[in-house]
Amino acid sequence: MLQWLRRGDPGLSDRRAPTATGRPATRRHREGTGTTMSQHQQQGRVAVITGASSGIGAATARSLHAAGYRVALLARRTDRIEALADELGRGAIAVPADVTDREALLAAADRVRREFGGTDVLVNNAGVMLLGPFSAEQRDDYRRMIEVNLLGAITATEVFLDQLKDGGGDLVNISSVAGRVANVGSGVYAATKFGLNGWSESLRKELLPDVRVTVIEPGVVATELPTHITHAATRQGAQQLYGVAEVTAQDVAEVITFVLQRPRHLAIHEVLLRPAAQAA
Repeated sequence: MLQWLRRGDPGLSDRRAPTATGRPATRRHREGTGTTMSQHQQQGRVAVITGASSGIGAATARSLHAAGYRVALLARRTDRIEALADELGRGAIAVPADVTDREALLAAADRVRREFGGTDVLVNNAGVMLLGPFSAEQRDDYRRMIEVNLLGAITATEVFLDQLKDGGGDLVNISSVAGRVANVGSGVYAATKFGLNGWSESLRKELLPDVRVTVIEPGVVATELPTHITHAATRQGAQQLYGVAEVTAQDVAEVITFVLQRPRHLAIHEVLLRPAAQAA
């Protein structure tokens, strides 16, 4: 069942400095030159990150904040995103929200607009990986993966899209190697990632050149993903594998930051990354 796992920017929108309340006075746009976005040009851009309470989401928040972004941390686990916001300090806010709850996302989008002036980057990272043999016993897992991994990303994008279009933004969807290769025990999980990839490609064509769309497809990464697997035997095998994973969430976060730092005339649409020893 786990065989597939064992194989083994210039020209981006800018915002003026925040007022005393932390809110920017106005939003303006600038066209620049060069090969990457400078620290000054990144300063004040706003990134909304779903699933920011752990793993790739939390690491991406740290990486983008260090690069000068203001970050809105969205997740269900309020205590974790509040602790991360405190760690990051000025320019970071914790916004409790479940991506399966559209009303919560609407409230989150309203808060980001009020406090930060709008959204330049949306990172759809929230997701669950509930592997196991296909059977009726796993039906709740299948529904949950579809609602979080696929519909959650679609809903978050729909809610934040107008903000992303305001001056040119970036949409980053966190997919998986499983969006390219489906293996035994990963059928519905792979279906959500195949779906995410197809939807992202359609959006890429529909939204260009105003919004750049990027799909990130990691292989095995040292995160807590396997701890949520409900099928006991599958969870045990996956935890053993992920426990020795060499690629970290920070590695993936650095790739995301690199993509976002490219000049506006360049779009990196798809990034597939694996541990060097992972064959599939």
